Amino acid sequence: MSETTPAKAASTRRPSALVSAEGTTTIADTVVSKIAGIAAKEVTGVYALGGGGGRALGAIRERIPGARTNHAQGVSVEVGETEAAVDLDLVAEYGVSIADLATGIRRNVISAVERMTGLRVVEVNVVVNDVHLPQDDPAPEPVESRVL
Repeated sequence: MSETTPAKAASTRRPSALVSAEGTTTIADTVVSKIAGIAAKEVTGVYALGGGGGRALGAIRERIPGARTNHAQGVSVEVGETEAAVDLDLVAEYGVSIADLATGIRRNVISAVERMTGLRVVEVNVVVNDVHLPQDDPAPEPVESRVL
């Protein structure tokens, strides 16, 4: 009867650049959230990240002078020593294939997070909360001329 010892189980894990004999590197959840958020927004067909309430709060925040854009809006992550899992809430553009969009998002997020952090991304869950319709955009306000 063979038993798996903790040393054998640990040796079957994939080696990580974040854990070495010289020390460990810890990456904060917020870092992975920002990377994943920016990577998801780069995919054509993503209108916005976040649910309705989060997007409304983000729109208010962006109108404050000096405020920064929240790149992690709609993104939640779980980060371990060598692995990460990402959950994304988003609004898709009307007309885009949601299945293809999710595939593209997964590919881009996994690539960006793994390349920049060295973490292995074990899953990227995509939740589409809404579809953006072009007619939902507010009409631009007319600009008054300063001179006659």
